[in-house]
Amino acid sequence: MISAFLYSLIIKFTYLGLFLAGFISSATVFFPFPVYAIVFFSKALGLNPFLAGISTGIGSALGEITGYLIGYGGSGLAIEKKKRKWVKPFIKFFKKYGFVTIVVTAFLPFPFDIVGILSGWGKYDIKKFLIATSIGRIARFLMFAYTGSVTVSYLQNWVF
Repeated sequence: MISAFLYSLIIKFTYLGLFLAGFISSATVFFPFPVYAIVFFSKALGLNPFLAGISTGIGSALGEITGYLIGYGGSGLAIEKKKRKWVKPFIKFFKKYGFVTIVVTAFLPFPFDIVGILSGWGKYDIKKFLIATSIGRIARFLMFAYTGSVTVSYLQNWVF
């Protein structure tokens, strides 16, 4: 049901629809929506692959704030329960390797909700989190859009 809703958003509102689909699919923690398939076929839907990748990537990056906020709230609970020994390693790790880790895991096919939660739990700067997530997600969706564009063009020439 949600898949049909998001698909209709994309068809009706094109790039804004892709932005919203990316946002909704990322904001729902541990409930993925296959927005990648739609971005892959964006050229066949008459959309510009570059704009499709950018709009979906930005929407997806902004949607990841939910995981970050869950982790941020959870870190306060851990500190209140005198479990600081569990929080300190995450804070130290994200200060040293956070940006690169976030960019790479936002690009790779990896359950990124875990990274978002850990980033919030480690109290990583939310601005840096958004920038790093945006870089990784935009690159990922641009890759899907351009791969789909080339593949669909090739198949259309080969089949027809």
